[in-house]
Amino acid sequence: LKISGMHCASCAVNIENTLKKEKGVKSANVNFASEKLYLEFNPIEINISKIQKIIENLGYKIKQESLEEIHDHYKEIKDQEIQILKKRFLLSLIFSLPIIYIVMGDMVGLPIPMFFENYGMIFQFFLTTAVITACFNIWTSGFKNLLRLSPNMDSLIFIGTAVAYFYSLIISILIFLDKEIDAHLYYESAALILVFISLGKYLEAITKGKTSEAIKKLIGLQPKEAIIIKNNEEIKIPVSEIKVGDIILVKPGEKIPVDGIVIDGYSAVDEKAITGESIPVEKEKGDEVIGATINKTGVLKFKATRVGKDTMLSQIIKIVEEAMGSKAPIQLLADKVSFYFVPTVIVIAILSFLIWLLIGKPLAFALMIFVSVLIIACPCALGLATPTAVMIGTGLAANKGILIKNGKALEIARDVNIVIFDKTGTLTKGEPIVTDIIEIQNYNLKSKILQLASSVEKNSEHPLAQAIVNKAKEENINFLEVKNFKAIPGQGVLAEIDGKKVLLGTRKLMIDNQIDPNLVEEKMITLENQGKTAMILAEDKEIIGIIAVADTLKNYSKEAVEMLHKMGKKVGIITGDNKRVGEAIAKQLGIDKVLAEVLPQQKAAEIKKLQSEVNIVAMVGDGINDAPALAQADLGIALGSGTDIAMETGEIVLIKDDLRDVITAIDL
Repeated sequence: LKISGMHCASCAVNIENTLKKEKGVKSANVNFASEKLYLEFNPIEINISKIQKIIENLGYKIKQESLEEIHDHYKEIKDQEIQILKKRFLLSLIFSLPIIYIVMGDMVGLPIPMFFENYGMIFQFFLTTAVITACFNIWTSGFKNLLRLSPNMDSLIFIGTAVAYFYSLIISILIFLDKEIDAHLYYESAALILVFISLGKYLEAITKGKTSEAIKKLIGLQPKEAIIIKNNEEIKIPVSEIKVGDIILVKPGEKIPVDGIVIDGYSAVDEKAITGESIPVEKEKGDEVIGATINKTGVLKFKATRVGKDTMLSQIIKIVEEAMGSKAPIQLLADKVSFYFVPTVIVIAILSFLIWLLIGKPLAFALMIFVSVLIIACPCALGLATPTAVMIGTGLAANKGILIKNGKALEIARDVNIVIFDKTGTLTKGEPIVTDIIEIQNYNLKSKILQLASSVEKNSEHPLAQAIVNKAKEENINFLEVKNFKAIPGQGVLAEIDGKKVLLGTRKLMIDNQIDPNLVEEKMITLENQGKTAMILAEDKEIIGIIAVADTLKNYSKEAVEMLHKMGKKVGIITGDNKRVGEAIAKQLGIDKVLAEVLPQQKAAEIKKLQSEVNIVAMVGDGINDAPALAQADLGIALGSGTDIAMETGEIVLIKDDLRDVITAIDL
């Protein structure tokens, strides 16, 4: 449920505690930043309308909407709120500056005009009244929560500033009536506390506005329309109307609307958006396709198996939402403290007031003590010390090309003890290139092998084929004329060159064409153990070479891992690739832990597992598929070269795409 009208962490705790007392409510978790209540309840014992009533009776507003509506509406409201808070802060700041001059100018040796000497008190009264009017909502919120007997931070600010203001007003009237009185005025305390608090609220609103952007972008990945086939006719319908069992047609270049199983056609599908793997996956009859992935080359007909909330993309959105909605342990502690803090401070202030009166001190002195306790306990230090440290830290980071999104990231970074890297696009470049050309018959030159392979592959759309063609172009090799080209899905290609039959592909392609691949088995295994995709090249029934293609490591990957080890941190790798590839890369880089064959929706669970083993986990990733894991990790670090989603979900973004910046961020 979406809740509006919360002013601080105490409000969130107040809602949680009230709901937890209700019969039938299993758990209630309010995320103050995203203004959402995550609720688990037994519908037999309590219903939603009763829960809504309870929350409304506490003075907050509630609404239920679809995901998309929530985020559009939320952004609009947040933008308005940020503008209002900005105006309030600027107004109160403008009115408070003369007060500072009147009260403190003398202390720093500034000349005070006679005009201020004579009428300073009147000026202070009017200017402070203007500041209070600009920030009056803090007073109303604090007062209402006092009346409800659930005081929050606003209540403290209200009592402290109201007592300071009215106390100063009484003293001003007494002085005005020529009464002999030895007391100070506290107008500047009342005004400046409100200025600081309104600045804090403005900065907080900006941060809160950003939390829903990641989800908004994830929702935007899904195509809006799809073509379904009914009675041999192609009909365009909104994606929301697709039902399980519908037959969907996807043309080249289009996004696949929902999850399903291919019933006809053959194509390569770019699944990078969801799985993060760079090489498009070949799809034919019987293969599964995932919603929001891109159909590259052929036409596919598939049967919808999961729609709406059940699609993999929706599951990823849900995981990101839940990870954002969960609280850090330190935040739970802060919530508890803030819940008891306010009443405790009020009690201490009243006790101090009474004790000084009983000792025999004058009322003015006892009042001053009462105000002092409240104002000093006002969470100005809490509200200012941390943001100042955060601003300095984030400012230094920004100069080095590191964006730190919140204070929590800075706080947690120093305690991280294991750093998990996504493989494709993070440790590796995410673009396959030719790594090895091996001659089998001694008289075959590498250039001859590359010429034959690239000539055959020139007609193929496959990413591995592109890698071979690119290599040939780099080496300025001329392509030969090819006849009778044929691509065999999942196996490779064959063609005729100068009257000879040339084959390039897997062991299966060789066996099907009566060629024995055992001759090169040992070399193939060696290459595969290095995490490479090896292809056999044969000419007229004779194997003449092997070409290996792999995703190459990014610059500084090895250096980054070594630096992390020197800092005493463990390093892991997480990938959707097979174990052999994962372990090959881990060996190259000296990585301690390999999590291989992990599906995108399982990445967050793997991170959770590591956290349950008392680890503080940093996750470094770049793809949409990393978003749930980035959100689940104690610290999410996203690469600037990655997707918008990863950058929105990560708490730290490395603009330069240099993995050594992971170390800089932790050092900071």
